[in-house]
Amino acid sequence: MAAALTLAQRIARSGVLPLCRRPLAWGRAHQEPPGPLLTPCRAFSNNKILVELDESSGVATMKFKSPPVNSLNLDFLTEFCISLEKLENDRACRGVILTSAIPKIFSSGLDITEMCGKSTEHYAEFWRAVQEMWLQMYSSNMVTVAAVNGSSPAGGCLIALTCDYRIMAENPKFSIGLNEAQLGIVAPFWFKDTFVNTVGHRVAERSLQLGSLYPAPEAHRFGLVDELVPEEKLQEKAAAVMAQWLALPDHARQLTKSMMRKAVLDRLVAHREEDIQNFISFISKESIQKSLRMYMEMLKKKKS
Repeated sequence: MAAALTLAQRIARSGVLPLCRRPLAWGRAHQEPPGPLLTPCRAFSNNKILVELDESSGVATMKFKSPPVNSLNLDFLTEFCISLEKLENDRACRGVILTSAIPKIFSSGLDITEMCGKSTEHYAEFWRAVQEMWLQMYSSNMVTVAAVNGSSPAGGCLIALTCDYRIMAENPKFSIGLNEAQLGIVAPFWFKDTFVNTVGHRVAERSLQLGSLYPAPEAHRFGLVDELVPEEKLQEKAAAVMAQWLALPDHARQLTKSMMRKAVLDRLVAHREEDIQNFISFISKESIQKSLRMYMEMLKKKKS
């Protein structure tokens, strides 16, 4: 079996030109290299994510475009991390709005096919990619705003939770939550920690045990999302919120964000390999595999 590719190797194989106006090696801590700047690119697109950067405002938009439901498979997660890293290293970019290009769905969460009937090596590679997505988002120096324009269960909810601010379309048919328990899966400690930091211990405890999905109005009531707006005004509101956050000095906001999130980030970094092994051990159990197969069969019947 071939060794799992690192993120750096996946980036190298992606063939996508950098968004940055300078080579990616020139991060925010470096001075501008001598000589003329490269012509700025305002947009780039991978197979599953479209990124547009407005250099006048310093705000990028990342649109998920992986039909039918923006599920978080290994390819999506890799492209997500590539896109985010490019923005993080582009000094023209100070904030990013995450949203979906697919109607009625933000993201359906982790792709179950990545967790069913695969090798332990594949499970390890997949879970490392999920960790990487969370680590990059939760530690990002940029202002991150989730414009949730559809349902967002499980891993989709996790992406929204990593953001600094969450705005959701005011539609009772759209739901959001960490519903892993419904599939017989236990949300790992860093999912739990992120959830607790957002909604408080009691709401998180009840929600995680019941695998609850909440309609948009209820999610707003207990703080899972910060604001509800009509769907047609979602992007406009996201831009307004972003402008409000960017009005503050970057260094003060970034240091405060780091202070608030450091303990949760450090906990996963310190136990990352252990967390991967725990995931492999859990997901490889026959009882869990059986549960996932049954769920996949149910989805197939719904489609037919």
